Amino acid sequence: METKRNSFSSSFGFVLAAAGSAIGLGNIWRFPYLAAKDGGGLFLVTYLVLALTFGFTLILTEVAIGRKTKQSCLTAYGKLHKPSKWIGVFASIVPFLILPYYSIIGGWVLKYAVAFCTGHGTDAAKDGYFGGFITDYMPPIVFDVIFLAATAFVIYLGVNKGIEAISKILMPILLLVVIGIAIFSLTITGEDGRTGMDGLKTLVVPDFKGVGAKDYFMIVMDAMGQLFYSISVAMGIMVTYGSYFKDDSNLVKSVNQIEIFDTLVAFLAGVMVIPPVVAFMGVEDMKNSAGPSLMFVALPKVFEKMGAVGNIVGAVFFIMVLFAALTSCISIMEAVVASLIDQFGWSRRKATIIEGVIAMAISIVICLGYNKFYFEVKLPNTAKDGSAQLLDIFDYLSNNILMPIVAIGTCILIGWIVKPKTIIDEATKNGEKLGRKAMYPVMIKFIAPVMLFVLLLGSLGLFN
Repeated sequence: METKRNSFSSSFGFVLAAAGSAIGLGNIWRFPYLAAKDGGGLFLVTYLVLALTFGFTLILTEVAIGRKTKQSCLTAYGKLHKPSKWIGVFASIVPFLILPYYSIIGGWVLKYAVAFCTGHGTDAAKDGYFGGFITDYMPPIVFDVIFLAATAFVIYLGVNKGIEAISKILMPILLLVVIGIAIFSLTITGEDGRTGMDGLKTLVVPDFKGVGAKDYFMIVMDAMGQLFYSISVAMGIMVTYGSYFKDDSNLVKSVNQIEIFDTLVAFLAGVMVIPPVVAFMGVEDMKNSAGPSLMFVALPKVFEKMGAVGNIVGAVFFIMVLFAALTSCISIMEAVVASLIDQFGWSRRKATIIEGVIAMAISIVICLGYNKFYFEVKLPNTAKDGSAQLLDIFDYLSNNILMPIVAIGTCILIGWIVKPKTIIDEATKNGEKLGRKAMYPVMIKFIAPVMLFVLLLGSLGLFN
């Protein structure tokens, strides 16, 4: 017997939930680094053009697939075209692999938020603090379990009382805090006469110095990769959230709002992070800091150099990052739980508990990958002087291999098998105007799959 599917109560609720998914750790710890490294304004313009074309195409496609089929990622593709069920299988494996390690990183953020909120921000700035924490046995597991349990609780509450309700609370707060810290960052005066405004110039002023054709190709690759991994496509989330989107709501308008929200926060993250790092540590240090080293090593040192106010700024910052990590992790878990519900007819309670226990078990093993199960391996995307551990392997398989394959498969399915008209008709079935209607078929059939294939080749190390 088919039960009535839950749906978001409003387009606003959907946009906040989808934006909450898209706005995650990648916006905060990778976008600023790439912008500083890749010529500032040159990277920003490239990113914006890609967001309006490539990003729009992928988000619109997945949300429309979800709404049309009223299914989560595991079963939606098969309902649209039976032989294409494999895309849904791959798409549901992605969040299954991501959830365990994303909750670990969420636990790291929680640890730092607690440290700064309890006045121990100076300890967090000490050399070896981060490494000492993640290589310890119990503390990372405890924080991981707390973060994952909070995520599972929201999923257990359901679409309206859980996902939508928490998004309506956390997302406006997150946006206000990001704007507040960004403004504060511009007022900072650091060392050697450097100011926050110098950092802003690093972000927005195009730097063409030494940029040849090959260099710009790599900038495009960086911008495309950042956009692709930050908008929550090819991981089942947008299809799943799209399945909760009401038939009479304006899909095109909502997708445009998600685009704006994600791009705005990515830019504000750059304004928030680059100015203080440049002011206190210099441009070169900013260009060499990315990912965990930026968030958990460089920024705590910057907050320490601010003096007494630094502990307050650090506390607010890590609470904001915690909100961003939580809303993203919620969407990742929902993609898996909804797939289990649709495929096996399980109750939400059963699916949440089973997935929660499995994710917790895997995440504990990954935590132990920094001590008991420690080993080093080289991956195609590993830095020359670096090495990868268990967490990095999960990240590489899900993000760098499976996600591009899912996205390429989606482009082929929509572009060549069920045809772009299927998505256009779904997006405009209430008489809405699709502003980029002429662009969409060209993007989904030709440009997007080629770009994604190039991105996949890059992930396999062909451009190193």
